Amino acid sequence: MVRLLPDHHALERELFERDRIFPIMHLVAIRRALYEQQPWIANSLYAAFVEAKRIARARLRYAGSLAAMLPWLQDEIEEIDEVFGGDAFPYGIEANRPTLEALVQYMVEQHFIPQPMPVEKLFVPLPGASGT
Repeated sequence: MVRLLPDHHALERELFERDRIFPIMHLVAIRRALYEQQPWIANSLYAAFVEAKRIARARLRYAGSLAAMLPWLQDEIEEIDEVFGGDAFPYGIEANRPTLEALVQYMVEQHFIPQPMPVEKLFVPLPGASGT
């Protein structure tokens, strides 16, 4: 297996710097019926992911001992801080708006959905979660 674009790193950085779009790593979905029965589940799941991310980032950034055997790990972390303000995968609608709006537009263009929709319609509100 090989990458489609060998210079993906430079191209992804250029796309982000130009259009503020960066590929979303994962998306978590909850069935609407489950959310309607137990609305607390969305906020609890969000809080768990925020805490897991905090722990993982702290572990990765600990310079006393590398979290992975990558010789330029600290350099990569410094580049992420420079380009993304320290977080290439932020949570919330606002932090991901350009990427989400591009996704909706691509879905219309590729006939997955009939017309564009506001990205806010794709997510449930999370009380106390900033940037949603």
